[in-house]
Amino acid sequence: MPSQLKYFLSKTISNFAVLLIILLIAVMGKTISPEFTNSVLANADRLVSELILVFIAISLGAFINNFQIVLWGSIASFIVACLFIRLDLFEYLTIDYLFAVLIVVLGFSSIANLYRHYRELKL
Repeated sequence: MPSQLKYFLSKTISNFAVLLIILLIAVMGKTISPEFTNSVLANADRLVSELILVFIAISLGAFINNFQIVLWGSIASFIVACLFIRLDLFEYLTIDYLFAVLIVVLGFSSIANLYRHYRELKL
């Protein structure tokens, strides 16, 4: 295996892990809690048509060198927003909607980050 390909895989392992976890959540969610999973996936489908969120997610993945910052920052903001929902500070948000936002942001940013690293690869 060429050294550039090893470097590419070492830089993008977290991107592949995020995409695999999103796929596992969708598959396992259909068997464990189909109502919640259907609600999350329907919200995520609607969120993809809101281009500003997609542009922000792609910009995060394409322009931030360390994807771990995007990953942990997104998860931390999701947890804080869920706590605010539980404390009734966000009255109109739901956890399934926030989870859909998290899936969309992490999915698009990981794909953009993968593409960024792929463009740097010279085979």
